[in-house]
Amino acid sequence: MTVLRLLGARDAADFAEWYRAGAEYSDRVAEGMGFERTGVGPDGADPLANPAPVVTALRAGRTDLPPETARVVAATYLGDAEFGAPFLAYTPRWYRLALAGPVALATRRLRRVAEPFVRRVVLDGGSGGADASGQTHRRGGVPPVGPVYSTPADLSVGADAVAAVRDAGGWSAFERSFLLADAVLHTEWFADVARSGGIRVPEELVERTVSESAAYYTGNRESLSPRVRRFQRHLFADDAWVRDVDASYRLNSALFGVWERILRRERRRLDRSERPEHRPS
Repeated sequence: MTVLRLLGARDAADFAEWYRAGAEYSDRVAEGMGFERTGVGPDGADPLANPAPVVTALRAGRTDLPPETARVVAATYLGDAEFGAPFLAYTPRWYRLALAGPVALATRRLRRVAEPFVRRVVLDGGSGGADASGQTHRRGGVPPVGPVYSTPADLSVGADAVAAVRDAGGWSAFERSFLLADAVLHTEWFADVARSGGIRVPEELVERTVSESAAYYTGNRESLSPRVRRFQRHLFADDAWVRDVDASYRLNSALFGVWERILRRERRRLDRSERPEHRPS
């Protein structure tokens, strides 16, 4: 089978496992980095560390979640909905052409399934949100649901540096562009979802991670600073997210397999580079 199996996923029940995979990924990154957690809502619930009640409700097709929890669900779905198109902008033309159709369809499906949860957030009054068409709402200065992803032109290294990696030709250029795209975008994805779930992610760290990673993966920086490298090591555990979605939806997808291998290799490489050398005494 291929990712075409996902074409049958349309409602909250269908995307329950999708939310679970995203929540578990966010929780692993937050725990690995030791970020402070305040929870959401009056009872301090943590739908990222404890996604089971939310997943149970989603499996039953329920969308009447508390607004604070609905915000986390909406941020997860919209973060993924808006992830694909910016990601493709970092990759070679042949990859963009091959994935443009499936990405557009996934965007529509995820926006649609996010809509009732976004509505709960907006109707709560003052929390802000984004509707399924991607339009954002701001109330009281609170950021909308869903991240705004960096394009190549937004990066400090500039679009030309991205193009030099993206358009170099060959498989190695594709892998480099894939890692560049993920290093930037999964940082922004995590920051948005984590904050919606009451996790305190330092803005300075996010900005520095995006800036350093863009320079590093375009060959304009020799290494990542220790904390950014640690952050990226945890973020590159999205190979587990890919594997989880592939197994949960029984895709047996060759494409997902490629993604997983690229991400796993980079995570392991970052892990090796972070470990201190052991010298004999």
